[in-house]
Amino acid sequence: MAYVIFPTDFGACALACRDAVVTGFQLPGPTEALTDARISKGAGERVAEADVPAWIGSLLERVRLHLRGTPQDFTDVPIDWSLASDFQVAVYRRTLQVKAGCVASYGEISASIGLGPEAARAVGVALASNRWPLLVPCHRVVSAGGKMTGFSAPGGIRTKTRLLALEGAELLSE
Repeated sequence: MAYVIFPTDFGACALACRDAVVTGFQLPGPTEALTDARISKGAGERVAEADVPAWIGSLLERVRLHLRGTPQDFTDVPIDWSLASDFQVAVYRRTLQVKAGCVASYGEISASIGLGPEAARAVGVALASNRWPLLVPCHRVVSAGGKMTGFSAPGGIRTKTRLLALEGAELLSE
């Protein structure tokens, strides 16, 4: 396993991979050192961007484009689903279907995977454990009333709102 830290318009992001699958992704922290500290746990050695395989280089450029305001579809990214539970994988695969500029509620995600509204909180817990934020767009999942709730990536709700605005989602204000 290895990881790379790379600059974007949002700050330094990080991506970890093993063989031909992505094992983790990190949105920017307040500093590159904090981003490094968050991604490096169990991710192996840090490599220079110039040394990554071509498919990773292409993915990094797509992330840059997305964070520059040209939304990308990351449904084709090879993700190491073995790092998540079956329930998490079901939630993540459904979340991948929420396109840029759109949002879904925790309850809608729950219902779409065959569970009732009482499982909405479990969906939120699964999304809070998402190892691949942005690539698995957990920022596109909001409360039933459209309120911005729960986002465990650096910057919290501010980052979530910033990503949604960048993608052209209609945001509600109080």
